[in-house]
Amino acid sequence: MKKQSRHRQKGKIVKIRKGLAIYQTHASPFYQARLWDHRVGKYVVRSTGETSRIEARKVAEEIADNLFDRSAPAPREYSFRTYAQRYIEKARKQAEAGERNRNYIRTLISFLDNVQYGLVTHFGTADVRDLTTRDWELFIEKVRKKRPDLSPPTCNSLMAAFRNVLKVARADGVIDAVPETPRVKQKDNPRSFFQFAPLVSRERDEWEKLKKGAKELAAEKVVVRGHKVTEELYDLVLFCIHSFVRPTTTELYALKHNDIEIASDLPKRLLVTVRNGKTGFRVANTMNGAVAAYKRMRSRYPDAGGEDYILLPQYTNRQTAARIFARQFNVLLERTELKDDLATQSRRSMYCLRHTAICMRLILSGGEVNIFNLAKNAGTSVEQIERFYANRLPLSREMAKNLQSFAKNSKNVSDRRREG
Repeated sequence: MKKQSRHRQKGKIVKIRKGLAIYQTHASPFYQARLWDHRVGKYVVRSTGETSRIEARKVAEEIADNLFDRSAPAPREYSFRTYAQRYIEKARKQAEAGERNRNYIRTLISFLDNVQYGLVTHFGTADVRDLTTRDWELFIEKVRKKRPDLSPPTCNSLMAAFRNVLKVARADGVIDAVPETPRVKQKDNPRSFFQFAPLVSRERDEWEKLKKGAKELAAEKVVVRGHKVTEELYDLVLFCIHSFVRPTTTELYALKHNDIEIASDLPKRLLVTVRNGKTGFRVANTMNGAVAAYKRMRSRYPDAGGEDYILLPQYTNRQTAARIFARQFNVLLERTELKDDLATQSRRSMYCLRHTAICMRLILSGGEVNIFNLAKNAGTSVEQIERFYANRLPLSREMAKNLQSFAKNSKNVSDRRREG
């Protein structure tokens, strides 16, 4: 006869409520509490330490409350902090592969570890299996109450970091879905740019005024914080306008001669390789105006090699190079009285060169520029261009004409028939 297990059930299972019951086995005089853990999809058994059914029921309720007490620290392998660290590791690998900007890592860590509004500071010991939409809403309400100065974009960046951490947990199969996280409504600030003809008259053309001012500063050999202004500033301005690159240490100031190629075919242009831009790696086509500016940069430092920077190559610290030009550009804005943008009620900076470059393509192309191609070259998205540029520019006659144009030699005239 087969020997019976001493762990077999003794008597009937006493159901307390859905997912919670008590029972005894022949191995122990104490009642066992059996709980259904929805987070792992299986039953959890704990001893009540009680021989009395009445007392065992009370202890079972306490065990259930403690097990699902969300204020209690989660097991380390399910904590938000653990998955936050894993997401940082993932982001670092993406940065090494050129899929993300390295600055993203620094920004991400600030969103996770900030003392006042850091995600790990708040959710660190929380169980990722229990986090809900309501948890996010309570968190962001608390943050905005404590830091009313945080802008909507910053709050939405916090939200993105929160979701990305939980996506790692989802990929592990720990959670089935990432909870909904409503965005904080934001008002788009208009992008400041330098007005140019035909948007304004020739007399009010700020772009021409800026170029003239850069030439004058170089001719006068103006010194800014110990550094003489040369025509290198003028070429920087032209290069930015005709290449769409961001005037940052990861784009413009990171460019080396090996990253620039003069195209051998028409149209006349440069092929610029941005290795670690804001949106990652890209190869962009410039306008033909960037070619002459680059050739002057090249001739200015005849001994420069392929791995030398195209701007101020003597400064290996690119932050230093960026600061030198930023100060000079600020003097240029003051000299030309272009520091304040009355239309947007904002102060201009070198970044306005990029905004001007995009606006110029939209206007001077007569509405024929391919907005997807423009977005790709500028390292941005069609949505961004539509939100911050296209909808703030006047609809010219050429744009209206382009809107109503049809493909050449098209045999499909159904659209025309519908209109007439």
